[in-house]
Amino acid sequence: MSGIAFRELTPVSFLERAAAVFADRPAVVDGGETWTYERLWDRAQRLAGLLRERGVRPGDRVAVLAPNTHLLLEAHYGVPLAGAVLVALNTRLAPGEIGYILQHSEAGLVLVDSEHRGVLDEAMAAPVPVIDSVEYDALVDGAEPHRVEVADERSLLSINYTSGTTGRPKGVMYHHRGAYLQALAMAFHAELDTAARYLWTLPMFHCNGWCFPWAVTAAGGAHHCLRKVDPAEIWRAIAEDGITHFCGAPTVLTALAEHPDAADPGRALRVFSGGAPPWPALLARMGELGIDVRHLYGLTETFGPAAVCEPQPEWPADLRQRASLIARQGIANVVAEPVRVVDPASGADVPADARTPGEILLRGNNVMLGYYRDEQATESATLDGWFRTGDLGVRHPDGYVELRDRIKDVIISGGENITSVEVENAITAHEDVLEAAVVAAPHDKWGEVPVAYVALRESASLDEAELVAFVRERIAGFKVPKRVVFGELPKTSTGKLQKNVLRERAKTVP
Repeated sequence: MSGIAFRELTPVSFLERAAAVFADRPAVVDGGETWTYERLWDRAQRLAGLLRERGVRPGDRVAVLAPNTHLLLEAHYGVPLAGAVLVALNTRLAPGEIGYILQHSEAGLVLVDSEHRGVLDEAMAAPVPVIDSVEYDALVDGAEPHRVEVADERSLLSINYTSGTTGRPKGVMYHHRGAYLQALAMAFHAELDTAARYLWTLPMFHCNGWCFPWAVTAAGGAHHCLRKVDPAEIWRAIAEDGITHFCGAPTVLTALAEHPDAADPGRALRVFSGGAPPWPALLARMGELGIDVRHLYGLTETFGPAAVCEPQPEWPADLRQRASLIARQGIANVVAEPVRVVDPASGADVPADARTPGEILLRGNNVMLGYYRDEQATESATLDGWFRTGDLGVRHPDGYVELRDRIKDVIISGGENITSVEVENAITAHEDVLEAAVVAAPHDKWGEVPVAYVALRESASLDEAELVAFVRERIAGFKVPKRVVFGELPKTSTGKLQKNVLRERAKTVP
């Protein structure tokens, strides 16, 4: 029986559509150049042709080491158009780490920005064909267009490597279907449209930029490339280029809020923040600047944001009251299955009482295929078909989930559980505090006690005794940090606080 033809889902189709219906609209703004969607689609196909000329065949892995430029954006289309698998490399990794990923992913070719060529050359243990950005544009323009149709929407699209803070990074396998649906979810929740001007503050190498390389294109918006996160340049782009959307970790928002150019743009500006729970005081500050911050929650294993804290019209208008609600991790995004919070021992869902903690479980089309070449890690991360996040949370009566801690970060002091997020929120409520991280330090009597590492505003003169007294007014005495260490906080390449580093430091805190 004949029927209407079925076509496998792939995020590449968003660019094909955009080239047809938004042909003359701006697609990419990179430096002094602006490209239309018609040109971006042509270049993506020519990149696929160039890869084919260089011996890349369907299923091969193509690595990219580049900042947020048109090269990496084009690779999100050109590599899958060649039938190959995209491996976007973290530009902030050491040569040894990059070398491990190249070897583990079995990359057969590397596209590299010339700024990072020296690091790449140092990283390669064995020769791998390289196309440098110095020659890239001319080679792409001179190649013949090429396209490989997706035969299976659950086939491998990309491999994204975790940060590897507790060991070797793991390769998270994304499929075409998941990226397609996650991109639509991001476009929906961000309310992207053809007037959107998206600034690339979030690294595209991180979870494929939370699937925004495809989401912005699906909406017909413009990608504004940004080589590095510079608060002055971001505020300039907001004021002069009409930026409407961007994403970033709370540390990026902190840098923007503290910058002398910080000002209400006087128009709608939506920001997605994730990677770590933003503290209520920071959300309130961004609200005062007229910036609508949407809090997202997810992991590399979930194509980025699996949950979004969707605000509701009944929530308080007061920024300070509203901030505590927005700081929660929220509900499953529109393409995901409902988030579960379960008792780690029994596997039963915890009551929605905002008090009973449990592990957060996720499932849906926007969950990874598994870890590349690591079946044991894949099995360990799975419980009855659900992905185990390793995060501890509670469910509120309204169904919204709130993260309390990483399970490994819970501090057990004298038999009492202390969640670092609660203590951090109490600390960051002080007007002189920029950011804080709380970890466990060993203690002869209590087993563990909380120690706080705190970054202050430049003009602050706050001392340890004053901050401890401030925190003691807000939380139970046993949760109050026993020591406060002031100074800059260590962060990962994507802006996350490195609590593993702080835990090691805390072992020597007197």
